[in-house]
Amino acid sequence: MRTLRILVSSVVLLFSVTCIAQDNFLAAPASAHITGTVMDVNGDTLSGATVVLRGPELAQPLKLASDDNGFFDFKQLPPGTYHLIITAADFSDWSSPDLALTAGQYMIVSDCKLRVSQVATTVNVAYRPDEIAFEEVKQEEKQRVFGIIPNFYVVYSPNPAPLTAKLKFRLALKTSTDPFTVAGVGAFAAINQAGDRPNYVQGWNGYGERVGAAAADGFSDIMIGGAILPSLLRQDPRYYYQGTGTTKSRVLHAISYPFICRGDNGKLQPNYSSVGGDLGSAALSNLYYPQSDRGANLIFQNFAITTGERMLSTLVQEFVLNRLTARQRLKNQ
Repeated sequence: MRTLRILVSSVVLLFSVTCIAQDNFLAAPASAHITGTVMDVNGDTLSGATVVLRGPELAQPLKLASDDNGFFDFKQLPPGTYHLIITAADFSDWSSPDLALTAGQYMIVSDCKLRVSQVATTVNVAYRPDEIAFEEVKQEEKQRVFGIIPNFYVVYSPNPAPLTAKLKFRLALKTSTDPFTVAGVGAFAAINQAGDRPNYVQGWNGYGERVGAAAADGFSDIMIGGAILPSLLRQDPRYYYQGTGTTKSRVLHAISYPFICRGDNGKLQPNYSSVGGDLGSAALSNLYYPQSDRGANLIFQNFAITTGERMLSTLVQEFVLNRLTARQRLKNQ
């Protein structure tokens, strides 16, 4: 009898425990999972990526790192709507759309692919003024009227870099030794031969002397006024094309060039280089001109002629030659 009572009590107790456990299991909804693998766009897995899970069902965001295989797994999640954010060094952030979990659902997020971040890199290259001037002179040495006649001493840029002494001599030598300049000396000597100026003899001997005189005049003028004095006085020997403004302002700008120039500091100043070059070249002509063409009167006469020619040439530069000069612009202009 006692044995039967114990058996009945045991059965009742076991039934009660089973009911309580079943009630608790039914009362607690089944938990859900969100899992996935972090990869780059090439399909390679990314370890150590930070994976953050957010959702209104969470007291605070859940965070973990992807394992060596890029795998992550959020377990025991209540049903609800969630959102994944994945970050990794050197990659752009990745965000999932809203993920709606039902009770007991096992969700695999399969498109966790991060792209390499697009980093805007700015490279500042600092060029020295002499390097910029060198490139500008190289472009000026390509300036030719009709693609043939050298037009090296004209600046079309409003703010060029100042020339070094070396570049001033380079420009002068380039101009004086250009094939067209050499041919021009021969043609000018022929004109002087016809006009019997200077007073050399006629014939081939006289023509040769006139060629030598014309070459010496041009070379001394460009070297003194275009290289030596500009280097000593820190002046720019080039003509600055204006190109804008009223016709009157452009005319005044052009005809004032023999008397007003820019210094290497960019400021306007008396053009001692041009005046000194014309006077110096005229004075040197006394060394090789015939005796009848020497003297102070000839010096100032040649100076006046040269200055007048320079004023006329700058007028032509300002209003005509710009349209006829083939030139290349610098890439950074």
